[in-house]
Amino acid sequence: MKRFHPGRIIVEEAAAHLPLTQTIIGRLTGVPLDYVSDDAGGSSGMGPGGEFGDEPSLLLCRNRGRFFEPCPCTKHYLGCGYTILNFAANCHLNCTYCILQAYLNNPHMVVYTNSGEMFRELDDVFNHPVKKLYRVGTGEYTDSLILDHLTSFTGLVVPYFRNRKNAYLELKTKTDNIDNLEGLDHGGKTIVSWSLNAEPVVRGEERHACSLEERINAARRCQGWGYAIGFHFDPLIYYPGWERDYRPVIEKVFQAIDPASLCWISLGCFRFMPKLKPIIMKRYPESRILYQEFIRGHDGKMRYFQPIRIEMYRKMAEWIRGASRKTFIYLCMESKEVWERSLGCAPLSNQDLSSRLDAACSVRRD
Repeated sequence: MKRFHPGRIIVEEAAAHLPLTQTIIGRLTGVPLDYVSDDAGGSSGMGPGGEFGDEPSLLLCRNRGRFFEPCPCTKHYLGCGYTILNFAANCHLNCTYCILQAYLNNPHMVVYTNSGEMFRELDDVFNHPVKKLYRVGTGEYTDSLILDHLTSFTGLVVPYFRNRKNAYLELKTKTDNIDNLEGLDHGGKTIVSWSLNAEPVVRGEERHACSLEERINAARRCQGWGYAIGFHFDPLIYYPGWERDYRPVIEKVFQAIDPASLCWISLGCFRFMPKLKPIIMKRYPESRILYQEFIRGHDGKMRYFQPIRIEMYRKMAEWIRGASRKTFIYLCMESKEVWERSLGCAPLSNQDLSSRLDAACSVRRD
């Protein structure tokens, strides 16, 4: 996969002196560099659906809000108690279905370089006397590893979580940008996860991401470095004959990955906010992902009809369990009814699901 290389660097003046800013600039010698006032970088957007060019710009700035926050899971379906760490924003992979198109109005790849403030905020959370286990992901507003060859962010955050008894880190990606993970002292506290899909979906809807083989090979390398592994089939894309394309992906996963290294596999069918539909149609007129029947869910998102979702989850779970009975499978943003009808059981509550995932973080299976 071709690594991200910006055509221009934009630096907010308040972030210019920060060590991470200087590190990134030092790795991009020869790239045009512009300094802007402290409020200029984030306001120059193209609006929702703005498309990256061949060499998008990179904005280095301070995060003036919170770095750490609960995952914005819908209230109407079972939630897993996930928390997110916002170290960057946007993604140049341009997957057709990406939800970021609907609510980010900044055309730049953004890195928040005030990492010292980020770690102080995390200290305040993790040192609190409340007994709680945090599962923390960095892949909500960007791909966790897409910029790591420029930022070496994993070299900062992985060792930090190694020393936290009450927190696990999940890095979620569609890339093979994992070189910086080798040799880090992770202490079993970092889970490296890949978003996977069927080959036709990867080729047609995720064209700027790594191939399926590259993702699975990267997972195998991380497994060799002692990392726990996760996989996310989200979004599952329905089309006639989907079964013949998705089943081989499960087979390839378990040919490459020891189930003892797997924390979980999540499943989530394609869903989208209504305002994303015209953006997809304009940017990707050749895509067929919208040409199915959808119904508005309790959260206002458009979803496949429930029988379709149940059938997809049921078959995916059947193939996974056929390869490993002990691999933890969970559904993303689904009701108890869908859980029961597809997986045969459902968590009793959000807290129950959260507790099961907490346990899955540290368990190694035979």
